[in-house]
Amino acid sequence: MSLPVFIAERPLPTRGLVTLSGVEGRHAVAVKRIVAGEHIELIDGEGARAEVKVTETRGKDTLYGEVLTLVVEQPRTPRVTVVQALPKSERSELAIDLLTQGGVDAIVPWEASRCVAKWVGAKADKGRAKWVAAAQSAAKQSRRATIPHIAELASTPEVVALIEQADKALVLHETAAVPLASIDVDVDSIVIIIGPEGGISEDERAVFTQAGAQAVKLGPEVLRTATAGLVALAAIGVRSTRWSTF
Repeated sequence: MSLPVFIAERPLPTRGLVTLSGVEGRHAVAVKRIVAGEHIELIDGEGARAEVKVTETRGKDTLYGEVLTLVVEQPRTPRVTVVQALPKSERSELAIDLLTQGGVDAIVPWEASRCVAKWVGAKADKGRAKWVAAAQSAAKQSRRATIPHIAELASTPEVVALIEQADKALVLHETAAVPLASIDVDVDSIVIIIGPEGGISEDERAVFTQAGAQAVKLGPEVLRTATAGLVALAAIGVRSTRWSTF
């Protein structure tokens, strides 16, 4: 059985004692009811994971333990950034959960022209905070040592800049003639652009392709914006070195 996972403060020590407190400490002590003698796993969100033997709990939010082993995972290649158009509220956090489980490295929220959801003013900070929390929760559930970075809300010109910086950029589009399965993914970085439920507009598609992105199709079915990213990550994972060591 897998050990329960909690997010520790950085950096994790290679040996010796470690303390878990705050929100994660409360979750371990008060919710999971972890006690002295049990083993848990701590991650730092940047690739390090430690097996820890709990030596003491104090109050309702503090845990002390001894680091038994520490492993630092190497970054996977290609590095995948998903530009995710804002889904409707009921699917917003689901999209982040699935992307995190699929192994995405970074997620960029994008307010496409056809997005129903809008992050206006304070909603941008609140929306991003929810995405960060969803990514953290999904990382622990999926036993990831890395937590995907959630960027600030991006405009279409800022997405263009990401396309120009990436080794390869792909726009998922239902009318594309080229299947994603035919794309060479032997590169260092990939940007995947996922539109809203209404789809990427022709103007947006034109701007992205002019910047160097290629329109690709996942398969015969049209997927929801919340699930398309996971399917794309899986397709890239099995055709690259991202999954070859597991």
